[in-house]
Amino acid sequence: MKHLSKLLVVALVFVGINSIQAQDENNPWQVSIGVNAIDVYPTNDENNPFSSTTLFDEYFNVTDHWNILPSVSYIGVSKYIGDGFSVGARGSLNRIEKLGDFDADDLSHYAIDGTIKYNILKNTVVDPFVEIGGGYTWVDEIGAGTVNGGIGVNFWFSDNLGFTLQTQYKHAFEDYLVKHFQHMAGLSIKFGGTDTDGDGIYDKDDACPEVAGLAAFNGCPDSDGDGIEDAKDACPNEAGSKEMNGCPDSDGDGVADKDDACPNTAGLPALAGCPDADGDGVADKDDACPNTAGLPALAGCPDADGDGVADKDDECPNEAGPAANNGCPWPDSDGDGVLDKDDQCPEVAGTVANNGCPEVTEEVQKQLNDYARTILFDTGKSSIKAESTSVMVDIIQILNEYPTAKFTVEGHTDSVGSDQLNQKLSEERANSVRNFLIDKGIDAGRLTAIGYGEEKPIATNNTRAGRAQNRRVEINLVK
Repeated sequence: MKHLSKLLVVALVFVGINSIQAQDENNPWQVSIGVNAIDVYPTNDENNPFSSTTLFDEYFNVTDHWNILPSVSYIGVSKYIGDGFSVGARGSLNRIEKLGDFDADDLSHYAIDGTIKYNILKNTVVDPFVEIGGGYTWVDEIGAGTVNGGIGVNFWFSDNLGFTLQTQYKHAFEDYLVKHFQHMAGLSIKFGGTDTDGDGIYDKDDACPEVAGLAAFNGCPDSDGDGIEDAKDACPNEAGSKEMNGCPDSDGDGVADKDDACPNTAGLPALAGCPDADGDGVADKDDACPNTAGLPALAGCPDADGDGVADKDDECPNEAGPAANNGCPWPDSDGDGVLDKDDQCPEVAGTVANNGCPEVTEEVQKQLNDYARTILFDTGKSSIKAESTSVMVDIIQILNEYPTAKFTVEGHTDSVGSDQLNQKLSEERANSVRNFLIDKGIDAGRLTAIGYGEEKPIATNNTRAGRAQNRRVEINLVK
């Protein structure tokens, strides 16, 4: 008997150490251990000389009728199955010394019972229940089956540990075993719940069973302690406000730091939390002119003349001009309607069709050849006579008026002499005039010398006057 009591105490300690706080649904197992009392008197059994004929007569007469073993004398185990119901088993032992008003001869008592228990209330400190069941009871060597019914109450000190009081009537089917009441008092422990993350909230009720959390959030964590659970917190590792969905707003501008391009300076939501001092819609950090309202296309700088060049870069801020000329209009120095940048003769008025250069008219061409035909050469030679210097100057003046125009210097002879000699002489005279002009500053690329000999007469070679006209030099525009 003493060894059995010790084993029951060890079992109680073991279960207590391994218990985990939870509700009955989470901790389905309950172990009860304590003392029991056997009373045969108040059973209203007419066939039992040891009992009263009145039910519950002297029910609380502990001194005269109760048999109590001064030791741990029962242990019960039950499992919660839902809706307030539990099933279990209980074993008890006792020593019978009182049979009603009679003394017994120190009879041993053993019982094993199966139980069905219903907890009337749920999750309360005072936890009443009713119980039915059946089992087998031995008194010394005599045993019999019983059907049982009773009531009891648990007083829970915590979610796991409580004190249980219980009484039950045990009806024996055989006449030789007396009917009796069994009263029990002992400690009860509930256990068996699973709390994987150890946060005190069992997995069944834990929305985050593998991560330690808070009861306020059904077991889910709030890492930054801002009152917003991590799953709903846009910044779970930084304390913030509910208005910012759990994120901080250091500058108080209504833009969360994580979305704020200027988190330490109050700004505008439309500009990702950055300020715009001049109100031009360009954030100061991107505004090349932050204190002067400007245009987004020009990095926030103004453009007074609207030419697409910011005033700070515009050399002519009040006069529209292209960026290629630093915001200034292109000049037209000669006033011919062709801008200097496109004018091949920027200092001489010309025509648009000729890229700003003057065009050689038929009148000019005629004048040029009137001069050229008066150039005199030494007889039979290509050397220009000195008296032709003035006419050469006139030719040079005309050529300088048309600096981009190109010309052919053409030499011609009369028919006197051989063709070969005349061809050679015409070429030499054409080159003599070309060289003279080049020597006086005319670009060599503008002049080409050609000799035609006697091939292109302009008069008859049968008269002296005609032959004189055929001996000539012409300067013609290359078209």
